[in-house]
Amino acid sequence: MKLYLALILLFPLCGGLFNALIGNKLPRRVGEIIACGAIWGAFACSVLAFLQFSAPVKIEYASWLAAFDFKAPIALYLDQLSLSLTLMITFVCGLIHLYSVGYMKDDPSYARYFALLNIFVFAMLTLVLAENMPLLYLGWEGVGFCSYALIGFWYSEEQNATAGRKAFIVTRIGDTAFGIAIVWMFQLFGTVSITELNGMGPLMPAGTITALGILLLIGAAGKSAQLPLSVWLPDAMAGPTPVSAQIHAATMVT
Repeated sequence: MKLYLALILLFPLCGGLFNALIGNKLPRRVGEIIACGAIWGAFACSVLAFLQFSAPVKIEYASWLAAFDFKAPIALYLDQLSLSLTLMITFVCGLIHLYSVGYMKDDPSYARYFALLNIFVFAMLTLVLAENMPLLYLGWEGVGFCSYALIGFWYSEEQNATAGRKAFIVTRIGDTAFGIAIVWMFQLFGTVSITELNGMGPLMPAGTITALGILLLIGAAGKSAQLPLSVWLPDAMAGPTPVSAQIHAATMVT
């Protein structure tokens, strides 16, 4: 299980880095195969994880952030919810990648496109599988950055660049609220582990928990395009059509 979870994230990350660094130097077909193969490889690992799954599991890989009393390792958590979302993300995004091969066949920036699309999937999977809030926030911000970059993919046209900036600015409102909530939770509870935080709500006054809930709700509203932070979503159609499908999938995952 430890290997499968690592590969679920590493496949799209490596695919994205490959196309970002050397995709333009190789035949187009190579980049397409790497990009699509990375997502379907992650889907295959998700299926294998599903077949082996028997109970929620937390797996820690390495120390990431550690200073004084603050610790946030690279740790993943797999339960029924995260497993179902992982299967959905990799399958749907795999189909989007396959459609993109034909859709982007004449675009000179295909390598940048597939790099961003792969990193987008990596960010979504990180968000879903993260066991602690800083790692989840890394995936959260990755989704936001890739949304901005892909909505404004054809940035030479002013309206497309404006649409990308609009998405970036509006979602920053939610991201800021979410970031404040994470810092506040650590100050209150002394941990950023999601599994540990789950049982600590009753220890705090109702007013404090309500305020935290509002901050988290604002964060979720910004990323999932809920009123009044939904003004950027119609403009998401400025990007390539497959991007619109993936961004709408990301809002559902969030």
